[in-house]
Amino acid sequence: MAPLDLRSLFVAGVHFGHPSKRWNPKMSEYIFGKRSRAHIIDLSKTLTSLKTAKEFIEMIVSKGGECLLVGTKAQAQGAIKEQADKVGAMYINQRWLGGMMTNFQTIQARIERLVYLEDAFAKGTVVAQTKRESLMLAAEVERLNKFFGGIKEMEKLPQVLFIVDIEKEQIAVAEAKKLGIPIVAIVDTNCDPTQVDYPIPGNDDSVRSITLITRHITEAIASGKAAAKLAREERMAAEAELEAQEAAARATAQAAAAERAAKEAADAKKSKVKAAKSESKPDAKAAKSESKPDAKAAKSES
Repeated sequence: MAPLDLRSLFVAGVHFGHPSKRWNPKMSEYIFGKRSRAHIIDLSKTLTSLKTAKEFIEMIVSKGGECLLVGTKAQAQGAIKEQADKVGAMYINQRWLGGMMTNFQTIQARIERLVYLEDAFAKGTVVAQTKRESLMLAAEVERLNKFFGGIKEMEKLPQVLFIVDIEKEQIAVAEAKKLGIPIVAIVDTNCDPTQVDYPIPGNDDSVRSITLITRHITEAIASGKAAAKLAREERMAAEAELEAQEAAARATAQAAAAERAAKEAADAKKSKVKAAKSESKPDAKAAKSESKPDAKAAKSES
């Protein structure tokens, strides 16, 4: 886990802002001062903001949500892909296509096409009449992977976006705001921090700065995933225990029912035997009384 302190932020150059003539006045609360006609970002504000953003992302992911990482500028592409791959996060590091979220059904169709073609190539079942057609399909796979490779497994809209450079990713910001998806973003001194929900004041032009902040964001994603996995395991264990208890209760109930049924059957048998004995006693008395007159008659005849 990367250390999160003022020194690590300073070493990565997170404090370097844009030339003061290009600043956005709404960033004033995050600016420490000015040096060589460039603004210096207050790293204490960066530290607090980054910690808050990490907590928010970890909470979202721990509840089963997805965080989509977005950084298409040259300085961000490598860091976004590398850090996202480490934790299995979704990412977009090439051009953001309009409708990526607001027209998600169409995007899903393109992703399905990509998955289908990759599977066909892997199994050797590509339907191509000529070598030229095969090459065209391979080029299509490469093109689709370029734009959708980082979101192939994204089955639903993300619950939060992490963006590097909101000035460049204005379409992504607009789509997220339209859909009510929270935005966590690195905001440099030329940005409007009010456009995002969790601004992280910092240098969005330095590879080291972007890499460090992105690494902390992906650590939050990893922690959220671990918490979600633990919660699933605990839920499954609880459900298994409950099922075992219910099965034991059913078995006990069935055993009790069988015992009652056996007792009732035994009682019924006893009652039947007793009734049979009661019926046989009058018959015996009647037979005895009938035999007495016969005996007297036999005696008188003799």
